[in-house]
Amino acid sequence: MYAVIETGGKQYRVSPGEVVELEKLNAEPGAEVVFEQVLMVGGEKPVVGAPTVSGAKVIGEVVAQGKGDKVMIQKYRRRKTYCRLRGHRQLYTSVKIKEIQTG
Repeated sequence: MYAVIETGGKQYRVSPGEVVELEKLNAEPGAEVVFEQVLMVGGEKPVVGAPTVSGAKVIGEVVAQGKGDKVMIQKYRRRKTYCRLRGHRQLYTSVKIKEIQTG
């Protein structure tokens, strides 16, 4: 069984027992999080929502908070003595999916 959830403006395909890295959530490690925005529940008999599946929930547990790899952004204009270099590290939350409730 799997589900497609929406969080942080992005969609993720998750299944029970899987650890996924989502956009940063305001939750401490060990806390339980519930995702109500379930767009699809798949398995033997898939259910597609319009836009969400009513009564479906995905329950997970926060494993860790972290930062992704550094991405370097460079701007350059030739012959103009212009060069800018910036770095960015995206914050993420690791969540272990416990169960998918179809309601």
